[in-house]
This record gives sequence, structure tokens and C-alpha cells, in this order.
Amino acid sequence: MTHTTKLLTPLALVVALAAPAFAQDAAIDINGDGMYSFPELQAVMPEMTEDEFTALDATGDGLLDVDEIAVGTEAGLLPES
Repeated sequence: MTHTTKLLTPLALVVALAAPAFAQDAAIDINGDGMYSFPELQAVMPEMTEDEFTALDATGDGLLDVDEIAVGTEAGLLPES
């Protein structure tokens, strides 16, 4: 491995891991974890039901990750960031 590759590999990893956190709307993602919880979403979208949130939560972990948010946004179910 070259010296440049050794330096760029950790940098690329940091950028890749940080990118999802910037994809979320800070007005919704109150705790800044890069995901939306039901209470965070309901605070800005009071009409959202728990059933609608659960339908978006493909992983079933109680949080919407960057991929789930993208699907919800593309479907018009979540606001644009």
C-alpha cells in the first residue's frame, strides 16, 4: 500500500460515515444521530400515525435510517431535507 493510500483510506472512511448524518433535516433530527424517531417526526408532522411510521421503518428498529428516509421522501411521505 502506498503512503498516499494509507493516508486517504481513513479519510474516505470518515467522510463515508459522516455523510448520512448530514442528509437529515436538523429541524427533525433533534438529537443529531442521523436518524428520525417517531417522536422527532411527529413533532414536525403531527398528522403522522405510528402505523405510517412503522410502514417506513423497514428494519423494524424504531428509527428511520438514511435509506428509509430517502424512500419516504421520494414517496412524498416525508419532507425534503
